[in-house]
Amino acid sequence: MAMLALDDQHLDHDLATIRIKNLRLRTYIGIKDDEIRNRQDVVINAVIRYRADKALAFNHIEQALNYRTITKQVIAHVEDNRFQLLERMTREVLDLIMSFEQVLTAQVEIDKPHALRFADSVSITLSDSREPRRSN
Repeated sequence: MAMLALDDQHLDHDLATIRIKNLRLRTYIGIKDDEIRNRQDVVINAVIRYRADKALAFNHIEQALNYRTITKQVIAHVEDNRFQLLERMTREVLDLIMSFEQVLTAQVEIDKPHALRFADSVSITLSDSREPRRSN
C-alpha cells in the first residue's frame, strides 16, 4: 500500500512530511445488511505536509504539528460513525486532517480489506491542498 509523496518535484527544506502508515481500525462501512450490522476492518494511510521551520528552530512540540492528536481524532471519527461509501469515509478523514491550520497538503488512502472476492482490498485515495492549483 505504498503512497507517493505529494509534489516532490519542488522540495522545500522547511516542509515536513508526516506519514501515518497502516492505521488499522474497525467501523461500519458498506450497504449490505451484514456490513450495516457488523464492524469491518479498514486500513488508513495518510501523508501530511506542513511547514516545520518553527519546530526545526525551537525543538518544542508546541511548534510542530502533533500527529498523535490528529491520529486520535481520526480513530474516534472512524470508529464512532457509520459510512455507506468508502469515498465518504475517505473525504471525512481528509477534511478532519485539513481542519488543522498548519496542514498544507494531505493525501488519505483507505483500504477495505476483503471487499472483493479475489483481491486483498479495495481502496480510495483523495488529496487536498491549501495552496492554489496551478493552471497549465
